[in-house]
Amino acid sequence: MGQRIHFVVDPQGWCCLGLIIFVWLYNTVFIPKVILFPHYEEGNISVVAVLCYYFCSLFCIASLFRASVADPGKLPENPKIPITEREHWELCNKCNMMRPKRSHHCSRCGHCVRRMDHHCPWINNCVGEDNHWLFLQLCFYTQILSSYTLILDFCHYYYFLPLKKENWDVFVFRHELALLRISAFMGLIILGGISRLFYTQLMGIFTDTTSIEKMSNCCEDISRPRKPWQQTFSEVFGTHWKILWFIPFRQRQPLRVPYHFANHV
Repeated sequence: MGQRIHFVVDPQGWCCLGLIIFVWLYNTVFIPKVILFPHYEEGNISVVAVLCYYFCSLFCIASLFRASVADPGKLPENPKIPITEREHWELCNKCNMMRPKRSHHCSRCGHCVRRMDHHCPWINNCVGEDNHWLFLQLCFYTQILSSYTLILDFCHYYYFLPLKKENWDVFVFRHELALLRISAFMGLIILGGISRLFYTQLMGIFTDTTSIEKMSNCCEDISRPRKPWQQTFSEVFGTHWKILWFIPFRQRQPLRVPYHFANHV
């Protein structure tokens, strides 16, 4: 299944997404300029450290961009319902359209999304069946990039040897301390928030429940896992190959899930 482009017209979402891109761009430009390149030139760090930072940055922005524009699982206006699956569909009381069970209507986007987890303003998109895997990758690589940035900020002042030559950029040289303090502050804020979000997302996959289902809490056994964790993760990422769970540069192939496994609200 190729992913369709999905664009949400929401000024608040644009502001949140723009803020995330600004933080990413800030650290991708200034951290190499202030820390990585100068210390690499003087032999304090290896080229592997520089390449790892750029790989983390690339995977982070790739997963952010794809999660933001990917169709989360929007239902068509006139869905074709197989005869054998009609009992597993229901009528949405907001848009009066038929939808599979475990779908949810997003009031901000104005349509139903298959297996919707939540609407995330930071990506200006819903997190649903078709882009949940990209959202998980975004959380994962954001944590790695934030942690890497904090480690570099710390090592620059407390571990690495002092630089022998001044930075050729006068602005960066004069405002080095302020730039790194801003970087460390943003890294701590993002790492704290994303770590908590990533933990709740992982717990949701382990128990095969969405955030909306947890908040509704209308089923007594909704938190009890019904499948092995490898199965639930494979369904989210669209592949049984675990190495592909970490790669955002691919297309997700949905796995067929027997309906008797599906719990619903």
